[in-house]
Amino acid sequence: MDIFDYREALKKIPHRPGVYQYYDKQGILIYIGKAKDLKNRVSSYFLKDEYLHNAKTRVLVRKINKITFTIVDTETDAWLLENSLIKKHQPRYNVLLKDDKTYPWIVIKNERFPRIFWTRKIIKDGSKYFGPYASVGMMHAILGVIKELFPLRTCNLPLTPTNIEQGKFRVCLEYQIGNCKGPCQAFQHEHDYNANIDNIKDILNGKTGIVFKQLKANLDSAIAHLDFEGAHALKQKLDLLSNYQSKSTIVSNTINDVDIFNIASEEGYAFVNFLKVMNGTVIQTQTIELKKRLDESDQELLSLAVQELRTRFNSTSNEIIVPFALDVESPNFKQTIPQLGDKKKLLDLSYKNVSFFKRERLDQYEKLNPEIKTERLLNKMKDDLRLNVLPKHIECFDNSNFQGKYPVSAIVVFKDAKPSKKDYRHFNVKTVEGPNDFATMEEAVYRRYKRMLEEEKSLPQLIIIDGGKGQLSSALKSLKKLGIDRKVTVIGIAKRLEELYYPGDQYPLYLDKRSETLKVIQHLRDEAHRFGITFHRNQRSRKTFQTELEQIAGIGKTSAEKLLLTFKSVKKIKEASKEQLMQIISTKQADAVLEYFNEHVAENQIEPK
Repeated sequence: MDIFDYREALKKIPHRPGVYQYYDKQGILIYIGKAKDLKNRVSSYFLKDEYLHNAKTRVLVRKINKITFTIVDTETDAWLLENSLIKKHQPRYNVLLKDDKTYPWIVIKNERFPRIFWTRKIIKDGSKYFGPYASVGMMHAILGVIKELFPLRTCNLPLTPTNIEQGKFRVCLEYQIGNCKGPCQAFQHEHDYNANIDNIKDILNGKTGIVFKQLKANLDSAIAHLDFEGAHALKQKLDLLSNYQSKSTIVSNTINDVDIFNIASEEGYAFVNFLKVMNGTVIQTQTIELKKRLDESDQELLSLAVQELRTRFNSTSNEIIVPFALDVESPNFKQTIPQLGDKKKLLDLSYKNVSFFKRERLDQYEKLNPEIKTERLLNKMKDDLRLNVLPKHIECFDNSNFQGKYPVSAIVVFKDAKPSKKDYRHFNVKTVEGPNDFATMEEAVYRRYKRMLEEEKSLPQLIIIDGGKGQLSSALKSLKKLGIDRKVTVIGIAKRLEELYYPGDQYPLYLDKRSETLKVIQHLRDEAHRFGITFHRNQRSRKTFQTELEQIAGIGKTSAEKLLLTFKSVKKIKEASKEQLMQIISTKQADAVLEYFNEHVAENQIEPK
């Protein structure tokens, strides 16, 4: 069996909240944990300083042979999911959590004049349960706010119409201090009490606007009456309420015994995530991979995966939640395609997990097989740019000049979406006078492909022109002269908004700013600009130095070029001895050069008056 490489496993884990699972060599689940940051938490187990862990943890780490994880939206969701998975699988190295000592719920009791209180046990008697709550303190804060806003009874008296009419009960201390309005003696009518209950349900369902408004009003009133102690208490409740999450994306008591499926597909592969929900809680999660054989649709693949996963997990749920209708007729379950609400949140959570799994798996494939990444990228570029063939060979043109002088044109070449620097070329423009970028582009394109045709070299599948419609038209003019305008695709890219222009197309094409295709095109454009600017600067400096040398008596263009080729710069020529200069030019010329530079040094050393 292969040795477990935890470093490779850690590379795949994201900085996201979630739940991680450890398996041993036999594939047995031995530990489940939660984390606000999965990568940091899992990495901490493999620190070299073993003294940081206790003996049990060190034994656990030595047994780890596989790591899986499920990402969620928040730390609270991670806590809830960990809890349910531990109860389901009971791994050896986890503390056993009993069902009646898990997380608390708020219940609105199914009775006349319903009581509201918290419980850890759900009784199916028609009562309404909200939660669960990961923070007991937050739950009590919500109950306190509700109690302050809506006085309710706390007694368990049987408040039937007969008992109330016969006057069997008397108001208690809660009524005297204002915490109850006395429904036991008909001081509060049932419809008024139930209206308060409806408001409370709205609050517990996440509609907390009314709570904030009431608390803010109470806070302002307390401040106005200089009740600073009361104002402080109200401010604390406001702060708690602002951090409160009335519902978890993991758990909803309204959803019971359903299967959730979502799919993310790629060229040649598809990935399907499965979430099993029982009693409002995710108890199982699994992502599988499907390899396409005949370019099957997502609908076909998801239908196949639903049957496979339901069989694998022996699921008898009578409802499945899916992103689109499946061509599957079964008397055992109905299909739900949610648009809003708790079910839509669970479907979105499933998609987050399958999308991350897809990215991680494809990254792994592409690291092991770089040709897979190249083929995928070229296919994507072909689709994005509406090409008929894969753009295996791409060339990009860019022009440079300085105030209309020293015009040059640069060409960079990418093969298989990577720079091929040995094929880079540059041109000194010969036929253009002054700052004419369009004519410069026309000359460069013409010279480039005229030579390629003469040498019978393969033409690129894609030509990119750094510029807008004007430069693109100039390039197309040269391609038409050569008769190859229909043999290659040529597009222009404008810098300001990254617009892509096609010949004859009035409107530009815009690619997603995060698109891999756009990133390759930007790389080409930036590389052409860099290569062109570097060559242009060298040419400008060389011609400037050459012009300065030609000002020396007896030094012509040929001698100046020889000196620059040998010494590389005017500075080194200035520092050269007569003997060194005489190896390149004559004795008379060497004396002239030395005299010229000595005079300039003397002039620069004269103190200004």
